[in-house]
Formats: sequence, structure tokens, C-alpha cells
Amino acid sequence: MAAHAGLPERSTVAWRRPIDAAALRSRERLWTLSTAAYSVPFVATAAILVGVEPGLAPVAALSLVHAWGIPELHANRGAKVVLPRRRRDEGVGGADIRALGLLGDLVGHDARDGYVRTGLVCEPGTLGVWLVGEEGALLVRPGGRRVHCLCVRVPEPNLPRPDRVAHLLLALREDETGFATVANLAFAGARWRVRRRLPPRMRPALDVAART
Repeated sequence: MAAHAGLPERSTVAWRRPIDAAALRSRERLWTLSTAAYSVPFVATAAILVGVEPGLAPVAALSLVHAWGIPELHANRGAKVVLPRRRRDEGVGGADIRALGLLGDLVGHDARDGYVRTGLVCEPGTLGVWLVGEEGALLVRPGGRRVHCLCVRVPEPNLPRPDRVAHLLLALREDETGFATVANLAFAGARWRVRRRLPPRMRPALDVAART
């Protein structure tokens, strides 16, 4: 293919290596190592404190809480990429209804109904199963245990929510590799961590993607 094929936005991040399955696995390993680099010292500190003086167990417990909290904070940041934007008018207007009809034409009525229930559209791809929201996407990797949280936005700020999802979905279908390359990684790790941080209505979509 020509070098310019795919999403035009790829030219804005020309220095990035195209994302493929190998690059995703590398991201997962690096993310795990970086998280461990922050968490392991707290675990080691807790062990040393208890070994030196058992009476310091409460302080050691606080250190363990910090070790647990670091990956939780990372997962929380990742889950936020698919949370809908806050708008002054939270009601569903005529533009939203029309956009929802167009989204149904694009993905089918079942997927549209899934979007109404969860706020996410499930889209199988070659890199895994995507869950597309209006501000980003979750990529559930084969096996269903790892999730990549990717932030990618539509430049037009005033589009109805279903239109924003449709724009991202069309970009994903046009160039999955380019979509993953342009998007900014917010988290790569265990699905259960991300699931805990999602709103309850979004969790079934993640479960379906994992089974898929």
C-alpha cells in the first residue's frame, strides 16, 4: 500500500510505529513493568517494616494500600476514555434521535440498541474486539483478559453523541492500524481492573466483548 494510505491523521503522528499485535503485546509488558516499578517498592517497604518491628504493621498496611492503589488509579484513568462528555443539556434532542437512526443504519439495530443501553458500540477487529464510545475506545485483546484504553476524539465538538461514535467507528473500519496508532494510550492491563471502574451500565458491553 502507499505510505499515505489510511487515515490522514496518521501524518500528524508520523514518528509513531504502526500498531500491530506485536506492538500491543510490547505495550502490555511495558505497562506492567512500569506499574510494578511504582508498586513493588511499597510492598518491599511493608515487608521490611513488619520484619524489623511487628508493631509497625499498621504503617506497613498503609504502604500496601498505596501499592494496590497505583494500578487502580491507572485503570480509572483508562476507563474514563469511554465516559460520555458532560453537556449542559443532558436531554436527548431531535439531532440526537436522528443521529441515533443513522448509527443504526451503520451498525445494525442490535448494535444500536446495545449502544442505547451501554453507551458503547461493539466492533470486532483484527487486533481484538473494540468498544467505541464518543471520546475513545476500549480494545479487548484476544483471550479477553487484557484491555487497552485509547483516547481519540472527533474534532467537531458540537456533534450529537451518536454522530461522534459513528465518526470514530468509520475511522476504525477504514484503518484499524491507523486508528490504534493515532489514539493515545491511557491504560493497558487487566480487564477486571477496567471493569471495576466503568459505570455499571457499561460493564455488560465489556463482558460481551471478552466473550467474543
